[in-house]
Amino acid sequence: MTDSGRELARFAAAGVAGLAVDVAVLYLALAAGCGPYGGRVLSFLCAVFATWQINRRYTFAAGAEVVGGSLWREWWRYLVAMLGGGLVNYGAYSGAIAVGPRAPLWPMAAVALGSLAGMAVNFASAKFFVFKR
Repeated sequence: MTDSGRELARFAAAGVAGLAVDVAVLYLALAAGCGPYGGRVLSFLCAVFATWQINRRYTFAAGAEVVGGSLWREWWRYLVAMLGGGLVNYGAYSGAIAVGPRAPLWPMAAVALGSLAGMAVNFASAKFFVFKR
């Protein structure tokens, strides 16, 4: 397997962990009275933080030297980079919520659909913008 292939596999594994965080926080937000859209903004931000931690340590460890000496700056670079895929993700999620059934597990399926939709954009932005070598 090539280096890029290993990175993609690790990025996908980090994405599965992020998906778990995303779904857990979304359901907590829904239980706390947030709607499916506002709750998803909160859950997305938590998932981005979790995947940043995983990706900087495992997926792109060779390129994860802190840019400019600031972990805070790297976090903001990662968050900004993930917003492109996040828009794709949120669009797919919102469409699925709007047209899907009002079933208890549907928000989880919608999060998964959104995550798959944004993954390619997020991988490219992480590899070539945040953790470039």
